[in-house]
Amino acid sequence: MNVRDLKYILAVAETLHFGRAAKRCFISQPTLSGQIKKLEEELGVVIFERTNRSVEVTPVGEAVLAHARLALEQVTAIEQVALAHQDPLAGPLRIGAIPTLSPYLIPLILIPLKRAYPKLRLVLSEEITDSLLLRLARHDIDAALLATPVDTPDFVSLPLFDEPFWLAHPPQHSLAALTTINAADLEHIDLLLLADGHCLTHQVLDVCRLAERPTYGEMADLRAASLETLLQLVAAGFGCTLVPALALRGNWLRESGIIVRPLELAAAFRRISLVFRRSFPRRQALEAFAEMVQAQLPSSVRRYPTPAQVSL
Repeated sequence: MNVRDLKYILAVAETLHFGRAAKRCFISQPTLSGQIKKLEEELGVVIFERTNRSVEVTPVGEAVLAHARLALEQVTAIEQVALAHQDPLAGPLRIGAIPTLSPYLIPLILIPLKRAYPKLRLVLSEEITDSLLLRLARHDIDAALLATPVDTPDFVSLPLFDEPFWLAHPPQHSLAALTTINAADLEHIDLLLLADGHCLTHQVLDVCRLAERPTYGEMADLRAASLETLLQLVAAGFGCTLVPALALRGNWLRESGIIVRPLELAAAFRRISLVFRRSFPRRQALEAFAEMVQAQLPSSVRRYPTPAQVSL
């Protein structure tokens, strides 16, 4: 048994598909299947129950996988400690980000980060909050850029900036006649939302003082998988939505004809934080990343004190 074998069985367990697991591990499917079969023979147990249509983890396999995750976490910790001792600003830094933030923030920092820290290799992934927190707990990523408060003793949240929401509506919408937009104006608008699972959906509902998304009518059936799709629905005249400030820098604003308006609401914002494991040894790398993010932010957001000014 070796570390490679543990990575193989975890890949199969997470995908429940030998072909997809092989692609994730950058090997052929016969090689993956052969290695896992050898491991099962070595241990004398069946980890995966295979049929022509499915792959299921056996009860004993669940126990084996739990220990495999712990073992790989310790291997990763050893690697990170060694890397931190050599040069904390060298090597891979695995950062996850939510889909409503990543396309607008990450392009601002890639080149400046590369110039400032040429030995640091940023490895990016884009997923919803729950998936990122799970991957963070499993040591699959080193930190995550989130817009949701995290109350977990094992994690540290470093606030980076507050991002205001703007109202986006079609040109001929009734709100176009208003000079300012306040809370009362938002309570009965034809609100478009992202699909369930996106933290932005709950944040928009909170700002608009709605307990839940519409359950009937045309708006209930329109659930976009991305902010870009949501804005296309607004441009087509289906309704309104709230847009995070960084997204206003996209080309869609010039090309869509959508009207965007600031909100007269003190609570109309989301707080973006860098969340990481308390045990992560390369704090200097995270501080450098956080400071670079803050240095590249436009004036449309409100920065927090730099990481050097706060206690991690």
